[in-house]
Parts: sequence; structure tokens; C-alpha cells
Amino acid sequence: MEPLLAVKIGCLVALLFITLVCGLIPAQVKWFQIKAAKGRHRRILSFIGCFAAGVFLGACLMHTAADALTDIQGELGKRLQQAAAGQNLTGTQNDSSRASACGAELDYPFAELVISLGFFLVFLTESLVLHCCHAAPPSHGAPGKDPACSAPSVPSVPHSHGVPGPGGPSPGSFRALVLFITLSLHSLFEGLAVGVQQGEAGALQLCLAVLAHKGVIAFSLGLQLVQSGTRPRWRLLYLGIFALMSPSGMAVGIGLSFSGGAAGGLAMALVEGVAAGTFLYITFLEILPHELSSREPPLAKFSFIALGFTVMATIAVWA
Repeated sequence: MEPLLAVKIGCLVALLFITLVCGLIPAQVKWFQIKAAKGRHRRILSFIGCFAAGVFLGACLMHTAADALTDIQGELGKRLQQAAAGQNLTGTQNDSSRASACGAELDYPFAELVISLGFFLVFLTESLVLHCCHAAPPSHGAPGKDPACSAPSVPSVPHSHGVPGPGGPSPGSFRALVLFITLSLHSLFEGLAVGVQQGEAGALQLCLAVLAHKGVIAFSLGLQLVQSGTRPRWRLLYLGIFALMSPSGMAVGIGLSFSGGAAGGLAMALVEGVAAGTFLYITFLEILPHELSSREPPLAKFSFIALGFTVMATIAVWA
């Protein structure tokens, strides 16, 4: 076996194992079940939740959004250069106006537009879900309210929300699902980037950065799934699929590196941009407000959020 292939296979196995273990710690250990938290236990869980929120904030700004901006602009730049080269060869580009038009296209913030579309996509989807829940005819319980959209209160933790009602998933579970999908897509692209590396040192360095990144993210995702009230069987399914995404992307990247195919492409860059926009919505409108609404001291919450962000910002030096 070639040394480069051995390094990539080892990274693939390590990614699968570490992601799964880190994600299952908060999802399976009863100590992290926030409904039973009181006093000091509740405060510690709140601070861990704030740390996880900082991790998501750092991942959103330093990884998903940054990668999407770079990839989309790079792919668009390639397309424009190819178009300009083709026009020069055929002799159709004979004035400066066409060149200035290409420059104007490059100057337009297409990447930011795609990310914004992802933001509004999940905003619209959640609004439709909430609208359908409120508009659904009542089956039992409070008049005029669908029990599938109601969330029973948790007296011991006033800032908890999203516990599934007896009739179906709550908005909190929907947000957890969106978070899972966006993180899974980003993980797929990360694995693809490792799989297409052509040097042993580059593959190992990038894999170590992704391992550190994925371990923290998997733990935070597992904690978010617990706090959103996702049922245990769905937590296991989400975390299992999430753990498989980076190895799957790496396997695809290994195949592309051997076949000589080009990795990435405009379509994948656009999907990554939409995923980054959804991650922006979940991070800033769901996760951060949820953690900041607790009764813990504001400076303590800020410190743990800043600590989580610092961890992801540090990992970005190597990622």
C-alpha cells in the first residue's frame, strides 16, 4: 500500500471513531440530561452550553462561511477566466467593454448572496413550519393549538425549549435537524478536501486539524440534540450519519485523486454556501439567544462563549 493512501485510510478511521465517541458522550451520558439539572449541576451545564455556542459561532465564521466565500469566489473566477480565454481564442472579445463587464461580475458579492439565500431559506422553512403548526386544527388539549407544536415546560431549567410534544416534533427538534444537516454537509466537504491531498504531510496536517475541529463540533452537536429534546433513537441516527460524512467525503476525494478528476466544482461550492447561510441562521437566531437567556451571570456566559470561539479560531490556523 502506498504511504499516502495508508495515511488517508488511517485518517478516515480516526475521523469516524473520534466523531462518534465525542458525539455520543453528551447524547448518552445521563449527567448531560438537562431536564434533571438543578443548582450547581444546572450552572455547569449552562456554561458547557455556552462553550458549545461559542464553538458553533467560531465554526460558523471561521470555517463554514469562510470556506464558502473562498470556494464560490474561486469557482466563479475560474469560470470567468475560462470564458475570457475562449473569447480571446475565437476573436470575439474585441473591445474593452466586454472586459469591464467581466470585472463587474467579479466585483459583485455572489458568494455573500448565496450565503444570504441559505439564511433566508431556513428562515422561510421554519416560518412555514410554525405557521402550519399554529394553523392546524386542534385534536385535543388546549383549543386552537396543535399539540404537535406545543412544548411542555421544564420548571427546573427555565431557558430550555424545544422538547417534543406528544403528537410530533417541536420547533426545537426542527432546528436541531437543520443544524445536523448543515454540519453534515460541511463535514462532507472537509473530508473531500483531505481525500484529494497529493502529499503525505499536507494530508496528515489537514486531517489533524479536521480531527480537532470535528471532535469539538460533534460534542457540541450531541449536547444541542439533548437540549433540543430530540428522542434518543433520533440522536443516535443523527450522530451516526454525522460521523460518517467526513469519512465518506474522504473516500470520494481518494477516488477523485486516483482518477485524476477535479475536486469541488461550482455546484458543490454553491451547496456549501447555502449550508453556511443556514448555519448563520441557526447560530445567531437560535443557539446564541437560547444560551444567553439563562439566569447565569452575563460575564460568565460571555467568557465561556469566547472560550469556545477561541478554540475554533485557533484550530483555523491549521485547518
